Amino acid sequence: MRPFIHVNCAMSADGKIAGSDRTQVEISSQEDKQRVGLLRKEYDSILVGVGTVIADNPHLTVKGVTYNKNPTRIVIDPHGRTPDSALVLNELAPTIIITNHNCERTWKNAKVIRCDNELNIIEAVKKLFDLGIKSILVEGGGETISSFFRAGIVDKYTIFVGNIIIGGKNSPTPVDGLGWVKKNGLNLQFEGSNVLGDGVLLAYKPIY
Repeated sequence: MRPFIHVNCAMSADGKIAGSDRTQVEISSQEDKQRVGLLRKEYDSILVGVGTVIADNPHLTVKGVTYNKNPTRIVIDPHGRTPDSALVLNELAPTIIITNHNCERTWKNAKVIRCDNELNIIEAVKKLFDLGIKSILVEGGGETISSFFRAGIVDKYTIFVGNIIIGGKNSPTPVDGLGWVKKNGLNLQFEGSNVLGDGVLLAYKPIY
């Protein structure tokens, strides 16, 4: 058994999620931001990689929601790089940091899960399930999203395409990492679209 996993993110019209220097760019429309706020309420947890924490310093909470009703925040951090000052470590919501067995670091206000030295993502989500996490909303970044697709455990994929061109051959994309996520590519079953302001939301189901 494992949690239900929904990958949700936003990209520019040329398929980028940030600038080539990893600078955050506002891509989502106000309508999409409202959608994401409501979407977060539907999940037990919100997950990002440590790169997103360092670059964007997000709260990963739902506006106006109390501690007990906020989703659990989860950070994939193999080498313990999450700063002690990171907003995901504040007291607005519970936090879990997933790292590897070689990392001995601990954080105030966070529970630590240690996996094998390669940080096996399947092992990680099984441990989260054992802790009562039955659903995960994965929000980035590109390498973290890639690890879930490579593991074949994404149940739903939604992506908002904004009305902006970023450019740059080294700019990060929604699914980064080295090489193919699956031989010859991973097929998706289209489930619908919705215009949100000046952008469009696309919904897919991965076919493994």
